[in-house]
Amino acid sequence: MSAPLVVIRGLSASVPTLAGRACAVEHVDLDIAAGEVLAIVGESGSGKTLTALSIPALAPAGVVYSGAVRFDGRDVLTASRADLEKLRGRRIGFLFQETSGALDPLLRVAEQIGAPARRHLGLDARAANARARDLLARLAVPDPDRAAQAFPHELSGGMRQRAALALAIAADPDLLVLDEPTSALDPASTAVVLAHVAAERAARGMAAILVTHDLGLVAHHADRVVVMYAGRVVEEGSARDVLARPAHPYTLGLLRSLPTRARRGQKLAAIAGAPPPIAARPSGCAFRTRCPLARPMCAESIPGLDHVENAASPGSAALPALSERRVACFASGEVPAP
Repeated sequence: MSAPLVVIRGLSASVPTLAGRACAVEHVDLDIAAGEVLAIVGESGSGKTLTALSIPALAPAGVVYSGAVRFDGRDVLTASRADLEKLRGRRIGFLFQETSGALDPLLRVAEQIGAPARRHLGLDARAANARARDLLARLAVPDPDRAAQAFPHELSGGMRQRAALALAIAADPDLLVLDEPTSALDPASTAVVLAHVAAERAARGMAAILVTHDLGLVAHHADRVVVMYAGRVVEEGSARDVLARPAHPYTLGLLRSLPTRARRGQKLAAIAGAPPPIAARPSGCAFRTRCPLARPMCAESIPGLDHVENAASPGSAALPALSERRVACFASGEVPAP
């Protein structure tokens, strides 16, 4: 088998708080294969975005990373600024949750989308503008010629999001990181964005990381899913298996909080309590204060991220023994079906 495109080992991220520096991401290990769509899910503050931002080394001010993040064999956390500039845009594209972080309000859309193509692909100004117009058309932007010559504020929110996606993929990256890409989109724009990601993956083998809280998107568009809670990975496996049969109580809680046809007319089941503050996480398993399966040992030590054993749950079928299915829970064999 070929080596993974991205290898993350022992990733931690500390952030400044009123009580001093605190660990927002702790000891994350991940592999991402070429052509794979990996979803990272969890509540706000779980560490999803900070983990994804480590790959293009785009840490917000005050964030300090440690560990190793290798993209195609190169550790981006120790790379020079010049090397990072060669990776960003060319080999790693990033779609921000807020388009204000990607689009310059003082430049026309075509000029911005064409810039990565000129810098990384060697296109002249005319060819870069044509590429910008073509990308907008492929993303179903109405009147792409007008949109290409517009300033960002002249476009609707959905059109700005599509323009930001065109900017992210203008130089044909090998990896596209999408941070909550559909949080501000209508259903039609959501479908266009994710359909284009699927097309790029099929055509060129582009990999993608989908940072989201929307498990419906995960079910339809991800190959594999990583569930994060309080800065740690608590479950990992194929999207199909994790969503059909979660092995961690937190994943089960996320699934049971979703509206489904089977629960139509019923009150949704919320996860009790709230995630702990970064600077005041409890000892042992951080989820234990909200967990219906918590036991004394959960307060004594943090469970390791181990392969799920083929252990039967009371009143339910045995969990599948999958080599890539991992869970950090002392009670994983007792988690019922969703």
